[in-house]
Amino acid sequence: MRLADFENMVRRLCDEVPADFFDGIAEVVVSPRVVPHPERPDVFTLGECIPLPVQVGSGVEGLQSQVVMYHGSFAALAGLEQGMDWKQEAWETLTHELRHHLEWRAHAPDLEEFDWAVEHNYARHDREPFDPTFFLSGNPEGEDRYSVEDDVFIDRIVSSVPHSVDFSWQARDYCIDLPPNAELPCFLVVEGVKDPPPGELVLVLRRKPGVRDLFGTGGAFQAVVQVPR
Repeated sequence: MRLADFENMVRRLCDEVPADFFDGIAEVVVSPRVVPHPERPDVFTLGECIPLPVQVGSGVEGLQSQVVMYHGSFAALAGLEQGMDWKQEAWETLTHELRHHLEWRAHAPDLEEFDWAVEHNYARHDREPFDPTFFLSGNPEGEDRYSVEDDVFIDRIVSSVPHSVDFSWQARDYCIDLPPNAELPCFLVVEGVKDPPPGELVLVLRRKPGVRDLFGTGGAFQAVVQVPR
């Protein structure tokens, strides 16, 4: 999509958002820049909410922000994802950055914590060190499960590594055997379930949090397991 067409699309999307959500938004601008992740070559910053300084006596109250949508990053992502829905990605990015602004104004850290969870989930995918409790900052999807973008995590508190674990997914019951070398905390990517999530279904086994959790996160065991046919 050309830059001019992208700008027009963003303008139309802004018209679809209730005016109250733009309270304190100085402007929404489109930049031609590509903003790659500093460490992950296939991840790009699509948008950003930038707090603006407010001068004393200017008559402007509260936090003011500028929302920037990076056309170059969208184009780079489209080059990696065949058939990318530009409108859907732009809508999700725009509303995400507006939520950042609203939470900053309300001093609510929820979205900051979610972005932190996303970063640690990237690290998990890349087999890099990550905080084994990161998924708890994702979106709650029920009593014991959370989602971080397309991945769903089922949380289980255990005292030791069991030989097998029962769990339910989409109203179906499953039982999987754990790898013989499994350790806690344990992240098991479960394959073979009916109607899986868009991303990964991850069964997390961990001990009840204790004082030691205040002193570093340590490592985590990871493996892929198949449900029995």
